[in-house]
Amino acid sequence: MTVNSMTGFASAQGGLDAHSWGWEIRSVNAKGLDLRLRIPDWLEGLEPFVRSTLSKSLSRGNISLTLRLTRREEGGGPLQLNPAALTSVLEALAQTEAAAQAAGVDLKPSSASDILALRGVMEHAVTEDDPAPLVAALKDEFLTLLAGLTEMRRTEGAQLLNVLKRQLDQVEALSASAAALAEERKPRIAETLKTNLERVLANSDGMDPDRLAQELALIAVKADVTEEIDRLAAHVRAARELLEAGGPIGRKLDFLMQEFNREANTLCSKAQSSDLTAVGLELKAIIDQMREQVQNIE
Repeated sequence: MTVNSMTGFASAQGGLDAHSWGWEIRSVNAKGLDLRLRIPDWLEGLEPFVRSTLSKSLSRGNISLTLRLTRREEGGGPLQLNPAALTSVLEALAQTEAAAQAAGVDLKPSSASDILALRGVMEHAVTEDDPAPLVAALKDEFLTLLAGLTEMRRTEGAQLLNVLKRQLDQVEALSASAAALAEERKPRIAETLKTNLERVLANSDGMDPDRLAQELALIAVKADVTEEIDRLAAHVRAARELLEAGGPIGRKLDFLMQEFNREANTLCSKAQSSDLTAVGLELKAIIDQMREQVQNIE
């Protein structure tokens, strides 16, 4: 399976008979699937179809879809007389002629063709169309639109996949460096541990045996980073398995990034070495970059 991004865009234009339209769909990251549709209400059955298809095709993302539909008046119907407009024109014409006569001005007689040529006197008849053919055409084109959006999300997902694989390689390499530095510091840590144990034992007169055992265990735990390094390696394996499996893995990867970050933080706090601390900080930087990429994965 593939890994898809939650970001994408697609648009389309078309027309049928007297109608023309433009589609636009955008997708950005979101915790779930949020559909925001702007479709004319009179296109019966179109919005439920669009909503259902999107819900079946996408699992996450904030989806904004707009359909702009216009009707071309030219050629939309036969020409017919507008009685109201004709009456207004004739009344205005009579008033004009009366005023001209009163002023002694001769006007050229108006012909019927002159009057009919005036704007609004003749208009195209508005016919009530059956919306079913239009809805059917829009449904077909929407599927093409969705395919375009899906392809863009798939393409961006492939790019994210490559980036995450490289970042996991970096985390693995840094974890190996941390393991090597932890091995190198063992003699010094052993000496430090011995000193701390002696300090605890020197002040253990009258101390509860259980409390003493807890103190000694705490000193040992604070000095050992083996568990953190092992967990980082396990998280790398788990992330690679998720990327290999593909599909809607964004939420699982996001949780895994939190676990990565927790181990890197603990490694830094237990480092007791400037070199090991530097590696831990590099790990945190790479992990933060991974988290940013994961936010866009479906």
